[in-house]
Amino acid sequence: MPKYVFSFESKIGNLNIYETNRKIFRIEYNEEKIDKEYKFEMTPTIENAIRQIEEYLNGNRKIFTVPIELYGTEFQVKVWNELLKIPYGETKTYKEIAMNIENKKAYRAVGRANNKNPIPIIVPCHRVVGSDQSLVGYKGGLEIKKALLDIENAN
Repeated sequence: MPKYVFSFESKIGNLNIYETNRKIFRIEYNEEKIDKEYKFEMTPTIENAIRQIEEYLNGNRKIFTVPIELYGTEFQVKVWNELLKIPYGETKTYKEIAMNIENKKAYRAVGRANNKNPIPIIVPCHRVVGSDQSLVGYKGGLEIKKALLDIENAN
């Protein structure tokens, strides 16, 4: 099964986008090194993902339609699928996510799953905030989290 990666410069920094089986399965921020086992190539799926991310970052897209594949533990995938339900421009707390997956005491585990989200931006882990609505933890850094939330709140 062929695996591809392509790197591009976005408004929020360099992003590496990974694809297999015509689905996006990983997006990494600029601090990540490109995995050498993948072929560096622009594919139609990656090109579509880049276009949709750029539209989102420019405030012209609210919903992603690029196909994705989530790889993780059963719990992580459950959390990530719950993140996909958070509407554009809204936030949820870790505790709310835990309650939504019917595991109200698992808010710390939700935080760990959120931190392991393999497809940031498209799977909107940036929409999860602390119980006091503070911006806490984001793989790309809090500046990027704030920038993504500002894009959504401006629209």
